[in-house]
Amino acid sequence: MENFLMGWAEAATISVGFFWMALWAFALGYLISSVIQLVVTREQMQRTMQNDSARSISLGAFFGFISSSCSFAALAATRTLFAKGAGFVSAMAFLLASTNLVIELGFVIAIFLGWQFVVAEYVGGILLILLVWLLVSMYRPDALLQRVRDKLNQQQQAGGERRMTFRHLLTHKQGWNALAKKYVMEWQMIWRDVLIGFTVAGLIAAFVPTQFFETLFIGAGTQEPAFYEVLLQSLVGPLAAFFTFIGSMGNIPLAAVLFDNGVSFAGVMAFIFSDLVVWPVLRINARYYGWKMALYILGLLLLSLVTSAVLLHYGLSFFDVIPQASGGKSIADRDLFALDTGFVLNLIFIALSAVLLFFWYRQQHQQTENESHSHQHSNASSVSLKQRLSQGLTALCIIWLVSGLGIQLLY
Repeated sequence: MENFLMGWAEAATISVGFFWMALWAFALGYLISSVIQLVVTREQMQRTMQNDSARSISLGAFFGFISSSCSFAALAATRTLFAKGAGFVSAMAFLLASTNLVIELGFVIAIFLGWQFVVAEYVGGILLILLVWLLVSMYRPDALLQRVRDKLNQQQQAGGERRMTFRHLLTHKQGWNALAKKYVMEWQMIWRDVLIGFTVAGLIAAFVPTQFFETLFIGAGTQEPAFYEVLLQSLVGPLAAFFTFIGSMGNIPLAAVLFDNGVSFAGVMAFIFSDLVVWPVLRINARYYGWKMALYILGLLLLSLVTSAVLLHYGLSFFDVIPQASGGKSIADRDLFALDTGFVLNLIFIALSAVLLFFWYRQQHQQTENESHSHQHSNASSVSLKQRLSQGLTALCIIWLVSGLGIQLLY
């Protein structure tokens, strides 16, 4: 019993420490993302992505990069772009870039995994887009794409977005209000994924033995795995991600744990790339486009990400810069709460976040008062089973972490 309690305390401490290490990177990334989203509107994107030419695909990738968001928000934006006339590959380029070529993801990967993984993330994101373009060129279901587009056009309603200049954003109260709203929305979209992801990473780091990873990822712990081992690990990576249900940001500390336990570079990259092939994403795509289209997209992404992971593995090996795993849990052995540059950056961005939260809270308070004065009341909608499960899992994670930290203090 005492061993379990000590493991519980260690798992909770690692989870909270992981989040503390990455806090400034999250805040900086979402601040940059919020600013860009206010300066560039979706209508501007749509006008430049009308086909699948090299220019449209490049612009789709660029707009995805500057519109970085969680997987679920990216799926909704991609659906809108495709319905409004964007080429299919251009829309896919936007989707892949907005979930892989993102600033905050690069920051977090650098903290947990190192510069080689950051390079692989961005190069791999471009590779994914190029491979999807190639695969669609080889097999393009035009009739299916047209049926899906027609269906989406019937569902979409036009809505305008107001573009804001960077100067206006910084020098006017309205700009700060808009920035605060976007910034809080970014956090609202990902905080559950982050909470669950970091909790799971701490659990695995504290409780799961290295032998488990060597069994699941064939060849894990080998300094120079054979090609078939690299390929198998690249296939297992998406399978592991499929059942974790964790978004890309929450996956990074777990990816670090996998790498520390001997999983190959290719296997870890395939795991990181798999945020768009998890079960919730597949189900959302099926609801948007139908199951036939959703499975087509799933096949495109799976084939592309496995191929990209293998190419990146041997590409870095060729230049002799591929990182080697330690074979242990080195990420958990770091001083997670060190008084270093990261600590100072965390304090700075906590203060900035508090300012933006103040602007956001004041807007919410004013909106509530206006609704009260106009006697606008709405009945609370029923909570779906999915929402109940999500809320329950979130509550369990919070209880686990708080209790574990309490045990740590007692011991």
